[in-house]
Amino acid sequence: MSLHYVALGDSTTVGVGDPLNGSSTTDLSGAGARPGEGWRGWASLLADSLASSHRVTFSNFATSGATVPVVATDQLPATGDDPIDIASLIVGVNDTLRSTFDAGRIREHLQQCAEQLTARGALLLTVRFHDHGKVFGLPRWLRRPLWQRIEQVNLAFDDLHARYGGIRLDMADYPEVYRRDFWSVDRLHPGERGHRTLARAFADELAVRGLRIDVRPEVDCSYRPPSRWSDAVWLVKEGVPWVGRRANDLLPWAARMAVTQLRPMRSAPGPLTLPPSTHSEVRRIEA
Repeated sequence: MSLHYVALGDSTTVGVGDPLNGSSTTDLSGAGARPGEGWRGWASLLADSLASSHRVTFSNFATSGATVPVVATDQLPATGDDPIDIASLIVGVNDTLRSTFDAGRIREHLQQCAEQLTARGALLLTVRFHDHGKVFGLPRWLRRPLWQRIEQVNLAFDDLHARYGGIRLDMADYPEVYRRDFWSVDRLHPGERGHRTLARAFADELAVRGLRIDVRPEVDCSYRPPSRWSDAVWLVKEGVPWVGRRANDLLPWAARMAVTQLRPMRSAPGPLTLPPSTHSEVRRIEA
């Protein structure tokens, strides 16, 4: 049996966080990275697993930093017109981190991708995102509005699943998602164990639907979460420069969200407390 599998998405589908050389200290910026440039990742692991039982043609069109509009306007046309058996579509986190976030546009572009891919025979592989703010350890004032944005992306994927079917993983259903050893040093991209977990979960779901897979992706690996020292070094070398590059876009957005979160608390009416002298005046009037 022949299978044509195409993967669309951002740096997670590129494989960032799962370096081919197995090093946990590899530069994780992934700037401009395309599949095969030093990364393996869950999609490649899944393709290898499918190849244990079938003749597989695997094309990974994901690019690091991609947003939903980029996937729809750049990656989708690059897939051509041939029939597709399996198509993974995992994107949207980058959109939530930009001041240009537009839930309506995200929904339209995802629908466009799903409609065209399924029209060519593809079984869709999608996800429902977890609370990234919890993984990052963000303060509550920033975590809550970020989660609200993620939920809007999730609702768009809910609509896709309801309309086009396929396999959808709810990442919040996997407790290991909130463990440190699931993630690479930046806590944004899965580490080797995280990528293996994603590949295995999709393989298991495909097998439930009757697709023969002789060798499923192995979850156990030698990967260990980065040490506190590695975390600190990454923050200095990669994290701070990344924030600097994004400052003109990200920081004003974060500040606006902070004000939005604080304003309701400051403006909410509290219980009316009369000063003691006023209470005395009230008693005299009542008398």
